[in-house]
Amino acid sequence: AAYEEGRRALAEGLGTDPGPELRALHAELLAGPDLPRRDPAGQGRQPVTQGQRWAGQGQRSASAGPNPAGQGRKPAGLGQNLAGPGQGLAGPGQGPAGPGQGPAGQAQGEPARRPPEDQQPPQPQRAGRADQHGNIRTRLTSFVGREPELEAIRSDLRGARLVTLTGPGGSGKTRLAEEAAAGHPQAWLAELAPLDHPEAVPGAVVSALDLRETVLMTSELTTSQDDPVALLVEYCAPRSLLLLLDNCEHVIGAAAELAETLLTHCPGLTILATSREPLGVPGEAVRPVEPLPPDPAHRLFTERAVAVRPGFDPAADADAVAEICRRLDGLPLAIELAAARLRMLTPRQIADRLDDRFRLLTSGSRTVLPRQQTLRAVVDWSWELLDEAERAVLREASVFAGSWDLPAAEAVCTAPATDLIGALVDKSLVVAVPSAGPGGGMRYRLLETIHEYATERAAETPALLAAAEARHSAYFRDLVARAEPLLRSAEQLPWISRLETDLDNIRAALQRTAATGDKAGAIDMALNTGWFWWLRNYRREGADWMARVLELAPPGLPAEDDPLYWPWMRLKLLHLCLVAESRPADSPAHHEEWADPALVEGLRAAFSQPVPETARFPGLLWPFTIFFTGGTHEDALAPLNRTVENCRRHGEDWDLGVTLMFRTHMAVDMPGNLSGVDEDLAELRELSRRVGDRWMRAQVCSAAG
Repeated sequence: AAYEEGRRALAEGLGTDPGPELRALHAELLAGPDLPRRDPAGQGRQPVTQGQRWAGQGQRSASAGPNPAGQGRKPAGLGQNLAGPGQGLAGPGQGPAGPGQGPAGQAQGEPARRPPEDQQPPQPQRAGRADQHGNIRTRLTSFVGREPELEAIRSDLRGARLVTLTGPGGSGKTRLAEEAAAGHPQAWLAELAPLDHPEAVPGAVVSALDLRETVLMTSELTTSQDDPVALLVEYCAPRSLLLLLDNCEHVIGAAAELAETLLTHCPGLTILATSREPLGVPGEAVRPVEPLPPDPAHRLFTERAVAVRPGFDPAADADAVAEICRRLDGLPLAIELAAARLRMLTPRQIADRLDDRFRLLTSGSRTVLPRQQTLRAVVDWSWELLDEAERAVLREASVFAGSWDLPAAEAVCTAPATDLIGALVDKSLVVAVPSAGPGGGMRYRLLETIHEYATERAAETPALLAAAEARHSAYFRDLVARAEPLLRSAEQLPWISRLETDLDNIRAALQRTAATGDKAGAIDMALNTGWFWWLRNYRREGADWMARVLELAPPGLPAEDDPLYWPWMRLKLLHLCLVAESRPADSPAHHEEWADPALVEGLRAAFSQPVPETARFPGLLWPFTIFFTGGTHEDALAPLNRTVENCRRHGEDWDLGVTLMFRTHMAVDMPGNLSGVDEDLAELRELSRRVGDRWMRAQVCSAAG
């Protein structure tokens, strides 16, 4: 037992084995009087002939001479552990080794020879490794969900000799791999997580396959433990095995090298690996382990919850349970840690505390490695495996909200984004998914848990964080500026989809720009998103954003010599129109927005001027302020006619088309006032055809009845 403890410490910590002296001493102690012993004077070992070895198995060799009393037999049962058929501890020979010879007279450098069959003694049967059926452990908890993944992995294993399950820490890779391997008759698990040095990988696999005892107790294998890779090749080459290499990420190079060597020389071997990144070996099939879908995640939480709180009813707080599973990204480890908290908290209390999840989720199993006991430790482990450039990019990526594409990453991140984002995808810290929007490409995102962690890490480097936030805001400010005119063109639908895809980032950039007090930037971004809010019927949200930016404006109306006079006035008008369109006319909020008659009159006076600012959106909306203060169609008709003429002089086709559309609708709504409608409709149809705006086409059809 002491020898085995020391041997495992050497193998797992240093990737080496006990030296020949220690191994020989261990064998001597096990074998009793039949193996070489040190002489009483300590002058070395007394050689034992092959015949003596055979005699020790219960037969006397003709060359061994008389057998002294008490010698020549091993303790009962020990011989069965030392040899099996054709498995003597050394090659055959006659007498002790001579100078220049190996054991039992064999010349050094010659391959070991077996004695002729008629000279071999009868061999007792031994419970050999052929009787063993792997070492996949029996699990103490149920396996929830993952049925499609299990079938996919088993299918992969039928078609590829190396399958790697990748995913972030806590995603359930190990458990899934064990379940997939459990049905294999010769499945062996090698746990690499405890290793501190890459050099220890081959030795750890030797230990997992129990080959150290095989070499020590039998001569089933001829390779020395000093060469664990060769030992593995010799053992695995003639066998059909499934080897599970678990937690390869911190020794990825050594694991990949060993896998390639074994697969090259062992045709019956299949390897199933788990890692936070692929091994990168030719022929590797990579199977990402996705977070649990909502239903299995809910079942997992419920099963683990019942274990710590008998009688737990998930239906009693179903919304909180669903929120926990969603905000924990469906990560099994995080869900199990959350369920463990039910000893002292309700589901709602847990859900409300997930903004501080790393302090909350700390009640992991005591029997696993420390880095697997808490959510923070799991993510810390991934962080420690990154180089400085990868850490910097992950910090910078924390400023994204939702997903992003490669051009956005290149604009926000200082290092070469293509390579480093790809490295973070490989390490399962960034999720890559094909874009559902026009143009295809890949989108990238951080799981909420990883995003929170990266945000904490980014806060440790304030200068880096501030610079990344500024680049993020600038990029999305430019994006909405580029999109604004295209939302009124034939490219309307693709650009609506593009802005929808990046809406979380647009919101974050707008919020940050306003929060930093950047008046010009905030106004530009608010105005350039105005038509998007209107078109997508997000008018209440748009009104709220306008109000947020207007908090930066001076009280009352800006001075006309203010460089931001027209931007402020356009924003105030757009805000009032969005409020009017998004709230019922009898709502208190609607009336509060119009409670300042000086503001309304100031807007009308400014936008009734025949200048370019009043001929483009949102300036062309000013005639409708009359309706917001109780005016009639007749009251609004003259201002609308002036706006049409102003758009002919200063506006674009879209602006003119919109004012003609308004006038056509107003004429239809005013009994007996259809003069000029046909002319307006004809011009509107032509403008709509030229512009290509689908919204405008729909309005033309509506106006034409």
